Amino acid sequence: MIRRILLPLDADDDTNVAIHYAVDIARRHDAEITGMAVVDTQGIEGSSTGGGIGSFYYAEKLRERLTTETRETAQKLIRSFTDVMDERGIRSRNAVEEGVPFERIVEEAKYADLLIVGRNPHFFYGHPNERTETLARVVKESGCPVLTVLDPVKPIERVLVAYDGSDAAARTVRQFAQLKPFGDSVAVHVLTVAKNARDEGDAQIHLANLRSFLEAHGLPTTTTFATGIPFEQIRAHADSTGADAILAGAHAVSKLKRFAFGSTTASLIENESRPLFLHH
Repeated sequence: MIRRILLPLDADDDTNVAIHYAVDIARRHDAEITGMAVVDTQGIEGSSTGGGIGSFYYAEKLRERLTTETRETAQKLIRSFTDVMDERGIRSRNAVEEGVPFERIVEEAKYADLLIVGRNPHFFYGHPNERTETLARVVKESGCPVLTVLDPVKPIERVLVAYDGSDAAARTVRQFAQLKPFGDSVAVHVLTVAKNARDEGDAQIHLANLRSFLEAHGLPTTTTFATGIPFEQIRAHADSTGADAILAGAHAVSKLKRFAFGSTTASLIENESRPLFLHH
């Protein structure tokens, strides 16, 4: 059951898509949406650092200007969000935070059931085209599942679950089944991909157990075992089953890369336009 949705606001087109999905889920669950704008003080500091003697004054002026502009953009985003929520009759709250974006979002996510965000968040309004690691870091650090979205907007009626038997994948499926963000009637197809056919016996046991679990939660479920490259098989089965969204566990590949996605999830983030339901 979903009662609180966290919606970080950004100055790009993805935010409008995220708002659409948040409103749809909020209506289905009678949930409240928190619109959150973050003033990236660390990013501003890095962009306004002086380079030599006598440059401190100019760096300080630049920092003041960027901070003012960013705060104004944040307030504009909040006003727009509030207008949309009032127009659509959705209960909402709003917050403007200052600091490191992923840290502020992760902290607020402690008190949310679901975080919805555009696929390419920046959260540094002075430089909207600057790519950041914010999304990866939020998914890794957040205590709640994350729904990432891109255009086009469409109803979600069929979900493909990419399941590898890992703890991350199991936690993701459990959260999905308990929250049911897309309602009770969504059809689920579970796919397990292995390197070779010798793994099929164990995989089928996992698939049977997972299917039983999902159906116990009222979600009609089918399963498939396949061999090959996971990313390629996931996309192929998403196409063949008509999936509207993909569910995947996010793995930390090493301590040195703890803020990067595992290769399969990273490939989905970079190349897949369907909504992704992720949890670490």
